This record gives sequence, C-alpha cells and structure tokens, in this order.
Amino acid sequence: MKRLFLFDFDGVLVDSLALYEKSVNVCLERIGHEPIADREEFLDLFEDNFYSAITKRGVDVGQFMAASKAVTPTLDYSVTRPFTDLIPVLAELKKHHGLVIISSNSSFAIRLMLARFGFEPYFDDILGADFNFSKIEKILYVKGHYGTNGGHTFYVCDTAGDIREAREAGVKTVAVTWGWHPRERLERAVPDAIIDRPEDLLDL
Repeated sequence: MKRLFLFDFDGVLVDSLALYEKSVNVCLERIGHEPIADREEFLDLFEDNFYSAITKRGVDVGQFMAASKAVTPTLDYSVTRPFTDLIPVLAELKKHHGLVIISSNSSFAIRLMLARFGFEPYFDDILGADFNFSKIEKILYVKGHYGTNGGHTFYVCDTAGDIREAREAGVKTVAVTWGWHPRERLERAVPDAIIDRPEDLLDL
C-alpha cells in the first residue's frame, strides 16, 4: 500500500537552527518581548508545540505572526545548509509514496529554501504556520486529504514536541538524530523509530 511521509522542515531537511533562532528573537523584540536567553532555552520551546510554548510565555501569537511576516523576507537564507544526503532518499520515496512538509515555519521561507536547495520537486504539498499553528491539526488534515491511515503515515521529525503532536494525531513517528534535539531528548519522547542516516527511511 502507498505510504505517506510527512516531513518536518527545519532540522530535518535543512540545518537552519541559527537562522530560525535569530528570526524568533527579532520578532519577539519587535513586539516588545525579551529575546530567548540562550540556545538551550530556545530548544526547550520545542518540547511542546512552538506556538503553544510562546503563548505560555505571554506572547500574543497574532502579533508574533505579523512581525514574522515582515521579518521573514529580510533574512539571510545563505547561512542555512541542506542535508543533501536526503536528496536520493526523497527521490526514491517519491516513486512510490506521497511526501508532504508539515512545519512551524512559514510556507514562504520553506518554498524559498526548497527551491534554493533542489528539494522542490519531491514534495506534493507544504503546510506551514500560515495553514495552522497545530501540527496535530495539519497531520489530521493531510491524512484525510490523502486518505491514508495512521499505520501507513509517518512523521519524520527532530524534536520531542513533534513526536508528541504526531503521536496525538495517530501516525507513526520517526525521529532523526541530525536535527535540533539530541538522541537522549528524543528517546524520552518515545518515538516509534529513531534513525541516524537518511537512507534508513527506506527501511521503514
């Protein structure tokens, strides 16, 4: 049976941690909030849904998204790097399965980087923050749209919060060790699988 592979973007397809962190802090400062103190505190936001996490810190998400819309086109995307070992894996998966990006990033930024790094041909759809803040809702939407069940749908992700949202949405969770959260943090969230190499996706 055809499977559906849902990919997180930042940390899974591209090494964009520094850029994303900078973007968040610029947006926070624009709306009158203190920036995130350090990298570890920033990564703690992704133990949960990112937008839920900043809301708990007193951030108005509507104001944050308005700031993000202005900031995103001004960022220097040349500082990001693709995980190029994924390209032959994506090409192979695309022959037989559906591939969709589900991310907390904006669709604008995702599309720009997909085109820059040659990932664009492999994905059928992109559901960014402009579609819905909740990854649970995005995953449920995609499952319904493509008519796949949880047993044949995989969310490939790199943070504990991603794992928890995907599990709640009823799909299999595949955590990658080259992303934002280290293996130990991923293991605590109990994904269905943890992989160290892109080609391991072909063995699922």
